[in-house]
Amino acid sequence: MGESKRVVYWIRRLSELAMLGWLGMLLLADLAVAIGQGGLQWLVFACGVAGVVAVVLRRRRPRVETYAVMLCLSFAVSLLMGASGTTGVPGAAETGVLLVLILGVLRHVEPVKDAAMLTVAGLIVLMAESIARASSEEALVFSFLLFAGWSSIAGVGGYLRFQQERRDEAVRSVRRAERLELARELHDLVAHHITGIVVQAQAARTVAAAKPEAVLPALDAIATAGGDALTAMRRMVTVLRAEEAARTPGSSLADLRLLTERFSAEGPKVAFEIGSGLGDGTLPPEVLTTLHRVLQEALTNIRKHAPRSAWVEADLRRHDAAVVLRVRDHGSPADPRLARLGGGFGLVGMAERVEALGGRLHAGPTPEGAWEVIAEFPFP
Repeated sequence: MGESKRVVYWIRRLSELAMLGWLGMLLLADLAVAIGQGGLQWLVFACGVAGVVAVVLRRRRPRVETYAVMLCLSFAVSLLMGASGTTGVPGAAETGVLLVLILGVLRHVEPVKDAAMLTVAGLIVLMAESIARASSEEALVFSFLLFAGWSSIAGVGGYLRFQQERRDEAVRSVRRAERLELARELHDLVAHHITGIVVQAQAARTVAAAKPEAVLPALDAIATAGGDALTAMRRMVTVLRAEEAARTPGSSLADLRLLTERFSAEGPKVAFEIGSGLGDGTLPPEVLTTLHRVLQEALTNIRKHAPRSAWVEADLRRHDAAVVLRVRDHGSPADPRLARLGGGFGLVGMAERVEALGGRLHAGPTPEGAWEVIAEFPFP
């Protein structure tokens, strides 16, 4: 996995260098025009330099302010050239910078309405460039070329925005489904505790006359069951405030062992170890079941994306005030899709489950090149 992340990193760096090289060539073209024609073409060249510097210094998500300043600067230069009657050619670097920033705006600016309005503003400025800066014979040609470039960038940016929106909606749907499921399961747990309270109360009433000494233990049991019910109910309310959330009541540490044994029989061997001080009675049922689901999802991803792994290391241990499940894949490099927390959003849902219970989920490469999933829960 470490190797695949390095490949992605260098692809991104190379794409950045290619874009900067393209803008540099356009800047050289502007410089040649400014040397040949002089006058206000030097102002066009300066505007292109400012734009290239803005692109180099921009963050991963371009600021709207940078884009707005470039629009205003370009429009002001066009008005100045139009008012003075000076003709030349639109700035190539300046135009390239605007197209790059338009692509960033379409991909990242929220809401979509604002992104669309800023994109249309970019088209207006590009048309102003061709009309105000070129001669009447050349204005139509430049207008067509700039509109074609704007249309291409708008199409690419719109498509990338659509894909990102689809993925975000899929992630939201997965999280919503996980929260709903967890809320239903916590409801079942609370119902179980309430049933115990009712049974204990009925038993205490039955034996009160014949054995008064048996009432006190029954009241203690009722108080304990009531406390457990309140604790589970608080968890459910906390989750529902976030919207709704995750698991199958009844999971145990034995189920975790059985899961790893079945996986070992069909895929890479799994070495699973449970640390001392952990048992079915020391962990809440919802935590046990979430641990089971996280372990299942991690092993499923290994089987799907790294079937040639030599072996898998899994352990469940207590660390200070937390219980930690770690699943580490050793052997052949895993598929890069694992870096997205599971291509089918599986670990996205698991992260929602874990966070709903006050824990944290991490999935990523280790310094040794292995791939690991770590789920951490507060220890009760």
